Formats: sequence, C-alpha cells, structure tokens
Amino acid sequence: MSIVPAFKIGFWNAWIFVIWLILIPASSTFIIKEKEVLKRLSASVPMKFEKISNILSMVVLIVGFIYSIFLPIQLNTIWFYIGLLFFLFGFIFVLMVLYTLRDAKLDRPFTTGAYRYSRHPFYFGSFLIYISVSIMSLSWIFLVITIIHAIHLLTVVPAEERYCLETYGKEYQGYLERTPRWIGIPKSGKK
Repeated sequence: MSIVPAFKIGFWNAWIFVIWLILIPASSTFIIKEKEVLKRLSASVPMKFEKISNILSMVVLIVGFIYSIFLPIQLNTIWFYIGLLFFLFGFIFVLMVLYTLRDAKLDRPFTTGAYRYSRHPFYFGSFLIYISVSIMSLSWIFLVITIIHAIHLLTVVPAEERYCLETYGKEYQGYLERTPRWIGIPKSGKK
C-alpha cells in the first residue's frame, strides 16, 4: 500500500470486479419471476436516519465505482490471488441470492439457498467483493470505502431485521434463532 493513491486508466483496473455489484441487481428485474418481490426488495425499511444512511450508501457506491475505474489491480502478485479468492466467494454468494430470489414468495421470509447460511447474504457477498478489491489493488482509499460500506451495513441490518420480525412474526423469530447474521460469525446465543 502506498500513501499516494494510484490513478491510471486501464482495462485491468478494479472496475472489472466492482461492476458486478451494479449488474447483478440490475439483472434481477429479468430473473425474478414474482414482480412483487422486486417491489419489496426495493422498498426501504423504516429506520432512524434512513435518508442520511441511504444517501451515504449511494455516495459510497458511486465514489467506489468511479475510483475503481482509475484503480489498477496488482496482477500476478499474491495479493491479486488472495483478493480473487475473496471476489469469487462473494460473487458466487451474490449469484446464489439472485437464484434464491428467482422463485421467492412474499408471504414468507427468505430462508432457503444462501439465506440458510446468513440472514443477509447479499450484503455479505457485496462486502466480500469490496474487500477483495481492496486486497487486489492494495489501495488504502478503497479500504476506507469498504469500511464506510461496512458501517452502513451494520446500521441498516438491525432495522431490516426488526421490520421482518414485525412482518413475519414467529416464523422469522425462529429463523433469527437458527441462522447467523453473517457467515463465519457464530450466533451469540442471546435471543
């Protein structure tokens, strides 16, 4: 990592990996059969500071994508291959979410597919993609963008879970008790 950020336009820049965070959700309109599911996914969950949080999230996504256009990847280094493993795991996870949502119904919480392993698999996958770009590019600026993205996720997730608990009741409560919030972080045991 260098103090001075790298700015270089090239084909093998980080945008190749970041673009999927835009393309996959955009393609969901063609893949998800139940259009009401799309409306539910795009609906915002009521929470304190919602507008500020959503604006911050959009700014981070836009800044991250614009910076990725100028951010060279450190090809043929150990960091590239480590980051590539993180990217592939995150990308596969995000695709699993899309596949799960393809046949999802609104009358029940999403608990199959990737949702069996994490209550927020899309967020988990997107975080892995962000961290992979930070590793592959050795960019402290992109690492800061990743940390801001993670803080945003940590503020949104509890509000989403409260909303789902109010919407789905006991069925979602059971899901909360058996499924960890994030992969790799075991349940705390508190209810």
